[in-house]
Amino acid sequence: MTTVTGHDAALQTFDRTTSRWGRLTMIVGLIFSLAGPVYLVFFSGLEVDQTKILTAFLAIAGTFAVIWIVEPLTYYPVLGQASMYQAFMIGNISNKLLPSALIAQSAVNAKPGTRRGELAAVMAISGAAMVHLFSLLIFVGFMGTWLVSVIPEDVTKVVQTYILASVLGAVVVQAIVSLKQLRATIIAIVVSASVVFLLIPAIPALAFFSTAIAVIATAVLAWFLRDRSARLVDDSEDAQLADTHNR
Repeated sequence: MTTVTGHDAALQTFDRTTSRWGRLTMIVGLIFSLAGPVYLVFFSGLEVDQTKILTAFLAIAGTFAVIWIVEPLTYYPVLGQASMYQAFMIGNISNKLLPSALIAQSAVNAKPGTRRGELAAVMAISGAAMVHLFSLLIFVGFMGTWLVSVIPEDVTKVVQTYILASVLGAVVVQAIVSLKQLRATIIAIVVSASVVFLLIPAIPALAFFSTAIAVIATAVLAWFLRDRSARLVDDSEDAQLADTHNR
């Protein structure tokens, strides 16, 4: 008979609570997101018929459908279940929440994919969201107009051009440092370079699917070429978390 420790019971309660409230908040968010379009379709008198809606949906899906699949598969191993609810409700995952989670995991020496790493991600995302809200309140709500007027236009253009690349570059470096998996890092670099410099120039039609191809190919190769002893490290981290909680 399996014995449930206080640590296990606490984590089970945590999972049930986050799953319940995560689903509810996501449903509420979905309702609010659809409220505007529903009003425009049925009550605004714009005469938007089903054909136009389907055409617009297919146009968007043709570009972003791959992301609908790739993003959850990419983020879940790092963030975990609870943080996934937070991340997709808050947004700005790749350039704000994911870096926060990786830095927090690195700070407490927690490996992504472990319970310790999941809890670190939850707290990091909560902190990042609070900092974001206060920053918006101060630098946009109170000082937004003034800042725009004093920042030179050339500086604004440079920031708009390079800010995303710089943030994503920092995320990549932080992920490499946090994961400390040389084999997976080399596989990811080789696959990404092959997709960008070989596959896409040879078959331009695959450009929209380049991210999905790189992610899936990297995941598959990393799985088959993985270090079989890595699981022992994961188990030791979770055991350390359980021991700390029981104390």
